[in-house]
Amino acid sequence: MKAIVCLVFGLAAMAAGHVVYNDQTIVNLDIKERQIFILKLLNHIMEPVVYKEIEDIGKDFKIETNVDLYTRQDVVKVFVNNLKFGFLPRGEIFTIHVDRQLKEVVTMFHMLYYAKDFATFIKTACWMRLYLNEGMFVYALTVAVRHREDCKGIILPPPYEIYPYYFVRADVIQKAYLLKMKKGLLDTKLCDFYGIKKTDKDIYIIDENVYDRRVYLNDEDRLRYFTEDIDLNTYYYYFHIDYPFWMKDDVMTNKLMFRRWELTLYMYQQILARYYLERLSNGLGDIPTLSWHKTIRKGYWPWLMLHNGVQLPVRLNNYVMTDNKNIGVLNLVQNYEKIINEAIIKGYIEINGLRLELTKTEDIEMLGKLIYGTVDKLNITKYQVDAYRYLLILMKSVVGLNTINTDKYFVVPSVLDSYQTALRDPVFYQLQKRLCYFLILFKLRLPSYTHEDLSFPGVKIDNIVVDKLVTYFDDYLMDMTNAVTLTQDEIKKTTSDMIFYVRKRRLNHQPFKVVVDIQSDKAVDCVVRMFLGPKVDNVGRVIDLNVNRLNFVELDSFLYKLNTGKNTIVRNSIDMHNVVRDRIMTRDLWKKIDTVTDMRDLLIKDLRNYQTGFPIRLLLPKGHVGGMQMVLYVIVTPLKLVDNVDITMFDTTRKDLVVDFRSTVLLDKMPLGFPLDRPIDLTKFFTTNMKFLDIFIYHKVQVCDMKTRWDRYVLRNYNLVDKTVFGNYMDMDVDINMKVDRNVNVYDM
Repeated sequence: MKAIVCLVFGLAAMAAGHVVYNDQTIVNLDIKERQIFILKLLNHIMEPVVYKEIEDIGKDFKIETNVDLYTRQDVVKVFVNNLKFGFLPRGEIFTIHVDRQLKEVVTMFHMLYYAKDFATFIKTACWMRLYLNEGMFVYALTVAVRHREDCKGIILPPPYEIYPYYFVRADVIQKAYLLKMKKGLLDTKLCDFYGIKKTDKDIYIIDENVYDRRVYLNDEDRLRYFTEDIDLNTYYYYFHIDYPFWMKDDVMTNKLMFRRWELTLYMYQQILARYYLERLSNGLGDIPTLSWHKTIRKGYWPWLMLHNGVQLPVRLNNYVMTDNKNIGVLNLVQNYEKIINEAIIKGYIEINGLRLELTKTEDIEMLGKLIYGTVDKLNITKYQVDAYRYLLILMKSVVGLNTINTDKYFVVPSVLDSYQTALRDPVFYQLQKRLCYFLILFKLRLPSYTHEDLSFPGVKIDNIVVDKLVTYFDDYLMDMTNAVTLTQDEIKKTTSDMIFYVRKRRLNHQPFKVVVDIQSDKAVDCVVRMFLGPKVDNVGRVIDLNVNRLNFVELDSFLYKLNTGKNTIVRNSIDMHNVVRDRIMTRDLWKKIDTVTDMRDLLIKDLRNYQTGFPIRLLLPKGHVGGMQMVLYVIVTPLKLVDNVDITMFDTTRKDLVVDFRSTVLLDKMPLGFPLDRPIDLTKFFTTNMKFLDIFIYHKVQVCDMKTRWDRYVLRNYNLVDKTVFGNYMDMDVDINMKVDRNVNVYDM
């Protein structure tokens, strides 16, 4: 049985191990073979290359003598010059927020992206895998695969399997290392305490016990189940991969990129709204507003250690931001914020010799570029990267690692400096709230929607019925084998003899459906939007709609053809737009690819929204045991199709096209978030084609063996009374302990 498990990854490698790869062989690879090759490039990334074909291709390829194999030869010259000067050494930590590292990784992406054919792409990737920094290689290859036309349909492994250090607590990985050193020797009592078990298939499972709260600093840690969710962080990471802030618009290959920056702004606003719903579920109020001149009251302890032993730093409670080290960056951030603020108020900005308008609906693209991107100068190449133009990087450098004045190579990044971990830190949401203010201010300049903008003559929503909404916590097994170093024998076999899973606790909900009855006096194409928002705040006060509109999360949006008469639309939660189910483990995906005959059928059925999807488990906030009062808002509007878009891209029965898209309503000319994106004129807002419905979300409490085991050992084996010894006063009847909760900030008491 053990031999079978060990061969999971080895099967595909052995099958292709005797193939001699030349240019023609690589070009002729079908989608299955290309998929397996990419999986090999991203497997055991921190180890020496374990696949002979990758090593051979990389060693035989010389970039300097093959400049003509790239469509942009100037890109090759820039890369070669950087290579002579020196790249980030292998084994070191890569963060995109260091200016020099950003420029280096962008040149790597350009080399992969501008390769003339798939053979050159693969040879370049194999060479980089051999000689360049592992983190940079993963990032550059991931972005290139998502944007090259000849890589369409290739599935990337989830980032938590490629590099588990960003997703698994350090104590869990340490236990895996100890098991590897002991060659699987188990101590029964320790295994019971730490939640370690060995399955019948010789797989070791280690609990990540969320009830061990030694690193909890304040009440924000109640939300760790949400902010540290591996699928939520994967969603954010892949959004960045598809829409990198540094990437120029003409490189984007997706036809829906014409609203790239609007989608970026909307994504951040939606993450804030979803986070707020989770705060309400835990009795917390509004997201605090970050001030540059006040301390950050709530700290965060990541409890993460990277592959080279460097720990991601702790930010303790009452962190002081302003000091002599970052005062220059702080001034730069404030000046830049002031420039954008004044530009929105004036309605235009003059930058790099251009006058850019900020008064019309479509100008939101320019606003998004000002906040999250960069505006090109007229007298420089459009491929130049200027990191100091990115406001978010500057803001993060003030709060966390000061990446502008730090060492250019050997850095200690904070959790904010990696897209795989940024959502973990509560201050991330405070930063985004500052940036979201610009979006709110811009929308305030635009007129409220009129009754004509909102109405749909002849269409009326008669009724909405929603199933009982119930959330709960369950367990999930994540493969973290790539976090544990291979032995020499394992490298030769290209697979690990010991497989390690981590068991995580996560939020989930029971499947539900929404049924909408619509009357229409004509057959017409329409857009249906569903939003979920709070009814009351954390102290039970009903929230005014104009204040509350930005707290609504887009639950679903889709195109629909109404027929004359009554239409009944049934939307199951599993079919809602751009949601992804649990991703299958890469080792299982590898086996499935080997056996499947129709790769595109697999993509449509089992891997739908694999790279773009929001985790279906997190559609609903946790809610309350007795029910948390919420509001479901549904609006049906006529479809105003954008120009030059192929509507057949949404036909999932087509086998000749693989398209993943993040927002159906990008096909509609109305702004994202419509009609809640602008201030509401209550005298003109309510129409027959919309409806509000009060609903409740119930949380079902379930017994977790992680908690019972923790309670059994801690409460039974230790006397948890916090006794303070003053001479012989320990036995006094008077309780001299002040019962102070040391996890509560002094300002919160």
